[in-house]
Amino acid sequence: MSENTIVATQPSAHSVASANANFAILVSLSICHLLNDMNQSLLSAIYPILKDSYHLDFGQIGLITLAFQFTASLLQPVVGMVTDRRPLPFSLPLGMGCSLAGLLLLSVASSYPVILLAAALVGIGSSVFHPEAARVAHMASGGRYGLAQSLFQVGGSTGSAIGPLLAAFVVVARGQASIAWFSLAALLAIVLLINVSVWYSRHPSMVERRGRRQAPPTRAALPRAKVLVAIAVLVALLFSKNVYTASLSSYYTFYLIQKFHLSVQAAQIHLFLFLGAVAVGTLVGGPIGDRFGRKPVIWFSILGAFPFALMLPYATLFWTGVLSVLIGLTLASAFSAILIYAQYLLPGRVGLVAGMFYGFSFGLAGLGAAALGLIADVTGIETVYRVCSFLPLIGLLTVFLPNVERR
Repeated sequence: MSENTIVATQPSAHSVASANANFAILVSLSICHLLNDMNQSLLSAIYPILKDSYHLDFGQIGLITLAFQFTASLLQPVVGMVTDRRPLPFSLPLGMGCSLAGLLLLSVASSYPVILLAAALVGIGSSVFHPEAARVAHMASGGRYGLAQSLFQVGGSTGSAIGPLLAAFVVVARGQASIAWFSLAALLAIVLLINVSVWYSRHPSMVERRGRRQAPPTRAALPRAKVLVAIAVLVALLFSKNVYTASLSSYYTFYLIQKFHLSVQAAQIHLFLFLGAVAVGTLVGGPIGDRFGRKPVIWFSILGAFPFALMLPYATLFWTGVLSVLIGLTLASAFSAILIYAQYLLPGRVGLVAGMFYGFSFGLAGLGAAALGLIADVTGIETVYRVCSFLPLIGLLTVFLPNVERR
C-alpha cells in the first residue's frame, strides 16, 4: 500500500447492532424521506404558478430556493455536531412538524415575504430530519453502509420526482391552496418517525452511551492536513454536482417552455423523468460503492456526466429528454459515495458528516439556483445550460482524493 492508502474502518463497533441490516427501519426511513422530499419538491414545482401569480422575475425565484436551502445549509451541520455528542431520537418527528407548518403556510401565503418565510420553515425541518435520519440509517445498516444510504436517499430522490408530477396535476389544476392537502403526507411521516425514534432510543449504542456527557474520542485515520484537503475536494465535487442539478430542478421547466414551447404540464413530466432517473442512480450508486469502492463511483459519477451535459444545450426536444435522464443517472450515484467516503475520513462523526454534507448540498444548490436565476434574467435561460455544461469537469479533482479503502 502507498502512504496515501489506508484501510477503511467504521467509527465504532457498537454502531452496528447485528450482522444484518434492519430493513424495517431502513424502509421506514426511506418512506419518510420520500414524503419529506416530495413535499419539499412542491416548492420548486410550483415556481411557474408563483411566477405568474406574483409577477416574479427569475432572480426572485432563485431567492425562494435560497431561503429554503440556506436555512437547511446553516443548521444541518450544527444539528449533526450536537447530536454526535448528545443524540436526540425524538427530534425526527419534531423536525417533520416544522416542515408541515411551512407547507400549511405556503398554501395560504398571499405575499412574497410570506412565501420566503414558508420556504425557510421547510428548510428548518429538513435541517433536523436529514442528519439524524442518516445517522439512524447508518445504525441500521448492519455494515452495508452504501446500501443503507442508497435506500435512504432513493426515498428522497423518488419523492423529489413525484412532487413535480403531483404539482402538475393537482396544484396547477386546483391552485396554491391545494398544497395544504400534502400536509397529510407530513402527518404520516410523523407517525412513522415516532416508531423509528423509539427504535433509535433503544439501540445498543444509545443504551451504552446513556450517562455520558459526550461521545468517546475519535481519531482520524489520515493526517489532519490530508483530511482537510480531501474534505475540500469533496465540497468542490458537491458544488459541481449540486449546482448542475439545481439548474435542472429549478429552471428545466422554464427552459423547455421557452425553447420548445411546451405546456406547464408537459414540462413537468420531463422534469419528473429527470428526477426519476436521479432516484434510480441514487439506488444503484450505494451497492456499487460497497462492491467496488467509493472513489471509482465518484470518478464515474461526476466526470461521466460531462459529455451529456455538453450536448444538452444543442439537442432537440427528444434528445434533451434522453440526455437529462442520462445526466440524472450518472450524477445521482455520487452522493452516497461522497458521504460514506467522508465518514471514513472522519470516523465517529456520523452526524457531523451527514449534517455537513447534506447542508453543503442544500446550501450549494441554493446559492447556485440564485446565481443561475440572475444569469437567466440577464442573458436568457438557454445560456444557463451552456455555462453549466462545464461544471462536471470539476470531477477531475477526484485525483487528489487519497485511497481510503482496500479493494
